[in-house]
Amino acid sequence: MPDYFRSLQRKKLEETVDTYYCDDSFDFTGIVNKIGRDMVKHRIRAIISLLISLLLSFFSARMFLKMRQAESIVPGEGVSHVGLLSDYFPGIKNTRGDTEVFILEGDFPGGAAVILGGTHPNEPAGFVTAVCLIENMKIAHGRLIIIPRANNSGFTHSDPQEGTPQIFVIETKHGERWFRYGSRSTNPIDQWPDPEVYQHYPSKQKLSGTETRNLNRAYPGRPNGSLTEKVAYAIMQLMEKEHVDLALDLHEASPEYPVINALVTHPLAVELAGEAVMALQLEDLNFSLEPSPENFRGLSHREWGDHLKIPAILMESANVMQGRYHGRVSQDVIITGKDRFNYEAAHHGLLEVEYPEEGIPLKRRVGRHLLGIQTIFQIWSEKYPQQAIVIEDVPDFTELQEKGIGAFLK
Repeated sequence: MPDYFRSLQRKKLEETVDTYYCDDSFDFTGIVNKIGRDMVKHRIRAIISLLISLLLSFFSARMFLKMRQAESIVPGEGVSHVGLLSDYFPGIKNTRGDTEVFILEGDFPGGAAVILGGTHPNEPAGFVTAVCLIENMKIAHGRLIIIPRANNSGFTHSDPQEGTPQIFVIETKHGERWFRYGSRSTNPIDQWPDPEVYQHYPSKQKLSGTETRNLNRAYPGRPNGSLTEKVAYAIMQLMEKEHVDLALDLHEASPEYPVINALVTHPLAVELAGEAVMALQLEDLNFSLEPSPENFRGLSHREWGDHLKIPAILMESANVMQGRYHGRVSQDVIITGKDRFNYEAAHHGLLEVEYPEEGIPLKRRVGRHLLGIQTIFQIWSEKYPQQAIVIEDVPDFTELQEKGIGAFLK
C-alpha cells in the first residue's frame, strides 16, 4: 500500500475513531483488511441496488409500452370491413394518429352514417358505446362507419395531476376485458410544444395553447398542420369520400357542466334532433336540445355541417370523473359513477343533472348513447326512406342495466 494512503488512513482514523489509537503496535494490516471487506460489501450492495433499479426500469418500461398498445376490439358479424383512417389520408400513416375504422354494410341500400367514439379518451361512455356497436350490431339498410378511437394518440397517456387510472376492467362471460382511460388531448410525445395561444384554422379563433391538442377544436383540420389537425382532416376526408349523410360524435361531460345529457346539433339536424329528444323523453330519459354555437369554431358538429353540409349531432352524458367536486378516483368510480362528494354537491344545487346516491354508472351512460343512436336512426329513416339507416341487434337499454356491459362484450 502506498505511503500516502497509509498516512491518510492513520490521520482519519486518529481523528475520528478513538479505538484506533495505538502506539508502535498500530495494526495497519488489520485496518486495511477491514476497509477491503467494507469495500466489497459496498460493491455488493451497489450491484444489488443496480439490479433492482434495472428490474424496476424493465417493468416500468413494459407498463409504459403496454399503455401505448390498443385494447382489443372483436368485430361482430355485422362488420364487413376493417380499415385505417390513413386509407383516407396517408399523411397520418405510421403515426399514432392513425386508427381503426370499422365499416358495417347492410343488404339493402340506404344512407351512410358515421359514429365517432374516443374524440376525448377520458370520456369512456363514447368509446365503450362504439365497441358495443362494433361487437353486436348488424345493419339492414345503408352503411355505418364507426371510429372508436377518434383521437388514438389520446388513449396512450393520461391527464397529468388528475390521478386517473390508466385502465379500467369490465367483467364478461369470457373473462376480463380491459379498456384504456386516456386523456382529453393528443399525447405531447406526438405533438409538442404547445403554443402560448392556439389559433384555429381557418377561422383564426384564438384559444388556450393546450387546445391545439384537442381534436374537438381542430376541425376542419389541414393536411400540413399538427398531428391533431391532420387527424381532423383525415376524418373530414373519410366523410367526403364515403358520401356520409349523417354524423354522430359521442361525448361525456362533468356533472356541473351546463351542456350535459344533451344532443348538441348543427342547424341542419335541429329538426331531427328535436324529434329524437321528444322520443327519448317518452322513454324517461331526459335529454336537452342544444344548438351548435355559430361563433365557436373547430367543433365537430359545427365544422362537419358547415364544410360538408352533413347533419351532425354531438351526444353528451354525465361523467363524474371529469368534474371538480369528485373525491378519490379509481377504476371502481369509472364503472359505478358513484362519488359521495358529487352526491353532496347535488344536494347543494351545484350540479346540472340529478345525481342519485347510487351514482351514474357507466352502463347507464352507455345505454343512453345506444338508445339515442337507435332513436336518431329510426327517425332519420322515417324522414328519409331513400337514405334509411336501419340497425339491428343493438343492446337494449333495460337489458343493459340488468345484465351490465360485460354481457354484450365478446
